[in-house]
Amino acid sequence: MIDADGYRPNVGIVLLNGDGQLFWARRVSHDGWQFPQGGMRSDETPLEAMYRELAEETGLAPDQVEVIASTRGWLRYRLPNRYVRHHQRPTCIGQKQVWFLLRLAAGEDAFKLDACDKPEFDIWRWVDFWYPAVHVVNFKRQVYERALRHFAPLVEDLLSVQLGTLPRTADDGARPGNRAVA
Repeated sequence: MIDADGYRPNVGIVLLNGDGQLFWARRVSHDGWQFPQGGMRSDETPLEAMYRELAEETGLAPDQVEVIASTRGWLRYRLPNRYVRHHQRPTCIGQKQVWFLLRLAAGEDAFKLDACDKPEFDIWRWVDFWYPAVHVVNFKRQVYERALRHFAPLVEDLLSVQLGTLPRTADDGARPGNRAVA
């Protein structure tokens, strides 16, 4: 499903643990790391698409997370020209996303990266709040920054912590102990 402007409707998921860190995962067969995200079906609301993508990409069920907030309206990013499939109609030039902030309500053993037939991720880890905005692929960076800026005050209130300001350029905000698909 591509809109009239060439954007594919999509949802993004920022998953928070009790320490204020975020779920960060590596795409299968790629060196790219990202938040869970995925396209919406024409018959889905953003919330329904978020729960489906959450289950497909992390193995988590709705009762294992708490929805804290979502962005209002769409956050958009354009694909680099090399990723645009110019021969397909309609042509997708980018994604428009509704982002959700979730808090993990289950233990880490609830993650099942191989919950679907074609896993999206093979390894995951917890990272500091601003880490993804600095380490995501360049063309998604602005959307990640906007989503995190939107959620930062809520996370600060939830955890009573100061998250700092963008841009943050820490060498590595990841917690040791990557988890791989079993």
